[in-house]
Amino acid sequence: MPKMKTHRGTAKRFRVTGSGKIMRSKAFKSHILTKKSQKRKRNFRHETEIASSDYKVVARNLGLR
Repeated sequence: MPKMKTHRGTAKRFRVTGSGKIMRSKAFKSHILTKKSQKRKRNFRHETEIASSDYKVVARNLGLR
């Protein structure tokens, strides 16, 4: 059986923490920023953990499980 290949599109969008959580960046931060408040734009910089319903698919694409 050959090795599983990492899905490169997934690898560019998600990262795995030391404790095993899968983190993603936030959406809506690339354009049309004038109408968004400074607080909202600042909060886009932080990463968040992916939803539990997405974990299985993303982990498989990253070659974790």
